[in-house]
Amino acid sequence: MRPYFEKMPEFGQPLTSQAKKEASENAAQILAVEKEVDAEVQKVKLTGIPEEKINARGQLTVWQRLRYLIDPGTWCPLHTLYNPAENQEGHTNVFDGLGKISGRWAVIIGFDNKYMAGAWVAGQPDNILRVTNLAKRLNVPLVWVVNCSGVKLPEQEKFYANRRGSGTPFYRHAELNQMGIPVLAGIYGTNPAGGGYQGISPTILFAHKDCNIAVGGGGILSGMSPKGAFDVEGAEALISAAKQYKAKPPGSVSIHYDETGFFRHVFDTEEGVLDGLKEYMKEIPAYAPKFFRVAKPKAPILDERDLYHLLPFNQKRAYSFEQLLSRMVDGSEHMEFRPDYGPEVYTGLVKVDGYLVAAIGNRQGFLKPDYPEYADYPGIGGKLYRQGLIKMNEFVTLCGRDRIPIVWFQDTSGIDVGDIAEKAELLGLGQSLIYSIQQTDVPQILIVLRKGTAAAHYVMGGPTANRHNAFTLGVATTEIYVMHGETASAASYSRRLVKEKDAGRDLQPVVDKMNEMAKSYYDNSRPIYCAQKGLVDEIVPLNQIRSYLRAFAGAAYQNPKSICPQHQMILPRITKG
Repeated sequence: MRPYFEKMPEFGQPLTSQAKKEASENAAQILAVEKEVDAEVQKVKLTGIPEEKINARGQLTVWQRLRYLIDPGTWCPLHTLYNPAENQEGHTNVFDGLGKISGRWAVIIGFDNKYMAGAWVAGQPDNILRVTNLAKRLNVPLVWVVNCSGVKLPEQEKFYANRRGSGTPFYRHAELNQMGIPVLAGIYGTNPAGGGYQGISPTILFAHKDCNIAVGGGGILSGMSPKGAFDVEGAEALISAAKQYKAKPPGSVSIHYDETGFFRHVFDTEEGVLDGLKEYMKEIPAYAPKFFRVAKPKAPILDERDLYHLLPFNQKRAYSFEQLLSRMVDGSEHMEFRPDYGPEVYTGLVKVDGYLVAAIGNRQGFLKPDYPEYADYPGIGGKLYRQGLIKMNEFVTLCGRDRIPIVWFQDTSGIDVGDIAEKAELLGLGQSLIYSIQQTDVPQILIVLRKGTAAAHYVMGGPTANRHNAFTLGVATTEIYVMHGETASAASYSRRLVKEKDAGRDLQPVVDKMNEMAKSYYDNSRPIYCAQKGLVDEIVPLNQIRSYLRAFAGAAYQNPKSICPQHQMILPRITKG
């Protein structure tokens, strides 16, 4: 198959200096949003006790630990702004992402020991579910940096119980272990009660000499009152017990290394724990990159900084999807699948870091004449029609057959509607695409370039409608909603307008409500909002998309659950014809 992959057709065109100049305002608008996102990220990172005070205690912060642990230049953070419960601290008290440790890709997550010594907080269970799902989908190790003081007791009702509550690491870690996916944990600090969940359920535990894990911490052990209530005498007893357990908390290294053997290794320094994790990661099952690479890795020929000039900030402006994609993939090369069919979507094979990856994306602007063929109205890019849905069904199914991971690029206003569209079977074809995605069983990611709208957001690789989505990225131009705010306002108030008009009443109060609703839709679909509520897993700068593509491709091919030998692939042969 070397002739198919070594040199694919080049695509995309260089930007002229005049084109860049004309799009300079567009670039400035995108960069301004990226600056806002970065400011929110920095605010979250600075939450809690300052770094210098943590260091004065002889400890490293979670960020220092991650920097030491992860191979330079490979960190791709996820869920940095995730805060579905709107916690005052602005995050879920865990931080995670994809990165390499000792040359092996892993999903890495650490408790923020700067805030309440890494306590459980609201929203954290959902974050952990996303992380364990990511390790499961990519079939790569999950690595914990544990430093968890247990439950934020005044708010326990927000996260302790329920099917998606904080106890899920017990069974999720067991599930990963049963699937052959190792869970490694470096353990620091005091980890009582809930803090011990991540300190006992992983595969191998690496402990710092001063750490401890226990079913109940000192506060729990000293807090029981036989009287059923507290008084001064009881308070004095509580003080005495608290001092005792502070001096020697339960579950220390002397217990869990010398007696129980739960701790596999104990280290005298913080860095020693991380070095232990690095040493074990060298032995993790992983194929050498040459096993699956179809060509030598190479950078795009076209400059990825052009993306700021090519992706319109104005949602109503058209652009060339191929121009964007050509700046993200190796050599600016591709092999397009069925270019003359279903023109509203692009489907094709590209290379990322030498690995074969499938790409699917919405095209924009006016489509070819007499399209869609079943209607008497013109087709407009961003919307899905019959041919496009059929083409995506075919392409996804063939990707599953050939074991090729898929990247979806979404900028869609929805699926064609009306009786004509219903007769063209778009409803069934949309569900067929969801079925096709489900049966592929290959890792997939979604990048929402601009609009993620209506059912099209689901059927085009959306995380809601399939279990193969590893993660979803947004950018500065991302908007996600069931429909555009103006459309939603019209749908909600059109009948009311008719009634008010027929009754001879002033329409302005209804118009005001329509504008209020449209603004609410706009405010609740901004990039930062999407990250906080989990509509996307991270907002990334345009010039960093390729870094995430490389991480995804590398992780997907590191230890795949099944293999299609390159010379037995059928999709490249069908594509080439």
